[in-house]
Amino acid sequence: MKKGSFYTKQYRNVFHELGYSQAEIDARVEQTFQTMFYGSDEERIYHPAGEDMAYIVDTGNIDVRSEGMSYGMMMCVQLDRKEEFDRLWKWAKTYMYHDDDTEEKGYFAWSCQLDGTRNFEGAAPDGEEYFAMALFFAANRWGDGEGIFNYSQEARTILRDCIHKGEEPGTGYPMWDPETKLIKFVADCDYTDPSYHLPHFYELFALWADEGDRTFWKEAAAASRAYLRRACNSVTGLSPECSEFDGTPLRRYWRGGYRRDTYYSDAYRTIANIAMDYSWFSQDLENPDAWHSEIADKLQHFFCHTVKDWPDGIYEIDGRINPGKALHPVAIIATNAHASLAAKGAYWEECVRKFWDTPLRQGKRRYYDNCLYLFAMLALSGKYQIYFD
Repeated sequence: MKKGSFYTKQYRNVFHELGYSQAEIDARVEQTFQTMFYGSDEERIYHPAGEDMAYIVDTGNIDVRSEGMSYGMMMCVQLDRKEEFDRLWKWAKTYMYHDDDTEEKGYFAWSCQLDGTRNFEGAAPDGEEYFAMALFFAANRWGDGEGIFNYSQEARTILRDCIHKGEEPGTGYPMWDPETKLIKFVADCDYTDPSYHLPHFYELFALWADEGDRTFWKEAAAASRAYLRRACNSVTGLSPECSEFDGTPLRRYWRGGYRRDTYYSDAYRTIANIAMDYSWFSQDLENPDAWHSEIADKLQHFFCHTVKDWPDGIYEIDGRINPGKALHPVAIIATNAHASLAAKGAYWEECVRKFWDTPLRQGKRRYYDNCLYLFAMLALSGKYQIYFD
């Protein structure tokens, strides 16, 4: 029996299941948005620019990232905030988008200064996939407009470039590996980032992308699901920040000696993505091969039982604790709770209640933590939804 939200049009409200009233849930979601978008200078990450643009600032690095801009657009479409959505999209198209005749044409520069000057010309594929999904939802929720606000056309153009660049000499590199159908960490590399894998998005791209590309996106969804099962540790459920296409943690040299094979910042998102795929597209909740739930249960067991006194550490994916503290501890709490959409084990309630009792992060590093916080708040309240055409 198909029971995911894509089929039923019903969205689980985990907070309500645990006894929180709908009024306080609605107020908490709205308060979170208002703080992040319109709070004090020490709280907000959204900043209007001129009469019709705005940006999301990475407060830890004081730059604007395609990740944050696309995240902000997804938050806005989920919460019916069209003005803020359009402001963010216009800023991204004005300053980040490559419309010149270069190998980056059709992609978004992943990092800009607050005035729009590009720090790097290259793109980060997680931005492109979130831009495309947010734009499709905007088209379905609000309708297409003119120019850059013809949302569905813009989304299809992004996806077309993501998989077809490089087919002609000198046109750059695709963001998905043509052979494995797996998303890459950056377009011109030969490895991936588990937290970039969004099979629940690819299922929808298979409905709304260019007709000739729809089979590719269906295959990409299946490939990412198979990959995620390989990339998450069989005991802890943890994934690395980057891996080879076969799921093996990436252990090649990284510039400056920075490792990408541990459970660290990027990796926190992986379990949230697995939970969203389960929430939207689970087909048989009683299936003993429900790998989404198995991974979620293992990860929650790891944090709530195995290392409950070390919730903000740095971990090898097999669970060994490394020296130092996590850069984004609130993000861990948020994604551990997000996992409860798929979890069936003993700790899903504990993770959700801990998250509910955790305030938004303040200070320099609040951007990443609070983005994952708002996504978890939306998902666990049943407000992170598919908008159909």
